[in-house]
Amino acid sequence: MNLLAVERIKLFSTRSPWWSMLAALVLMLGMSTLFAAVLEPGALEVAATQVGYDLALMVVMVMATLAVTTEYRFNTIKVSFQATPRRSAVLLAKTVVVAVLAGLLGEIAAFGSWGLARLVRPEADLRIDTAAEWRQVAGVGLVWALGAVLAVAVGALLRQTAGAVTLLLVYALLVESLVGLIPKVGQNIRRWLPFTHANHFVRGGGQPAEGGQENALSLPFGPWGSLAYFAGVVLVILVLALVTVNRRDA
Repeated sequence: MNLLAVERIKLFSTRSPWWSMLAALVLMLGMSTLFAAVLEPGALEVAATQVGYDLALMVVMVMATLAVTTEYRFNTIKVSFQATPRRSAVLLAKTVVVAVLAGLLGEIAAFGSWGLARLVRPEADLRIDTAAEWRQVAGVGLVWALGAVLAVAVGALLRQTAGAVTLLLVYALLVESLVGLIPKVGQNIRRWLPFTHANHFVRGGGQPAEGGQENALSLPFGPWGSLAYFAGVVLVILVLALVTVNRRDA
C-alpha cells in the first residue's frame, strides 16, 4: 500500500497527468456531442455516443507513458529502485495506479458522452437496455485501463518519451489499419492485432463469424473474447517489461 501511495503522489506531482486527463475528456465529450448533434435522431444509437473513445485513448496512453519515461528522463527512477530494491514491485505499483486512474477516467468520459448525447438529442432512443449496450459504454473504462498498462510497459521498455509515444501512436493509429491493405494476407493478419480486438469489444455487437472469413473484418472471437485476447497481449508485454527492468541498469 505504501508503494501505491508513493506512486500516486509521484504521478500527480506534475502537471502532465492533469492536462492529459482534461484533454482526453474534452476530446471524447466534444466529439460525441458533435456527432450526436449532426446525426439524425433515428440513426443515433448507444454505441454512437462513444465515437471519440479511441482517439481519447491515445491521450490516456501518452499520460501513462509519461508516468514512466519522465522518471527515466530525470533519473528519479534510480531513487525509487534504491528505496525499493524489488523493481518489479515498483513497476507494478505504478501500473496499478495508472490503470485505475485510466479506468475511472474512461467510465467518466463514457457515461458523460452518453449523457450529453441524450441532452443534445432527447428524442433519440439512447436508453441502455441490453448487455451489449452496457458493454459499449461501460467497456470504455476497461479498454482505457488496459491501454494504460500497455503504455506503462512500453515506456519501461524504451525509457524514452519520444520513442515510446511515437511507437504507440503510430502503431495504434496507422499500422493496424495499413496492415489490412497488404494483398491476400493483410486482413488475416489484422484479425489478430490487439487494438482491432479492443475496438471490437467496445463497438462490436455480434458473435464470432462462422469460419472467420465472412468479411474482411470478421474476428475469431466475440466481444468478450476480444477483450480477453487484448488483455493477454498486454499481459505478455508487461511481463517482458518486468523482466527487462530487473535485468538491466536503471
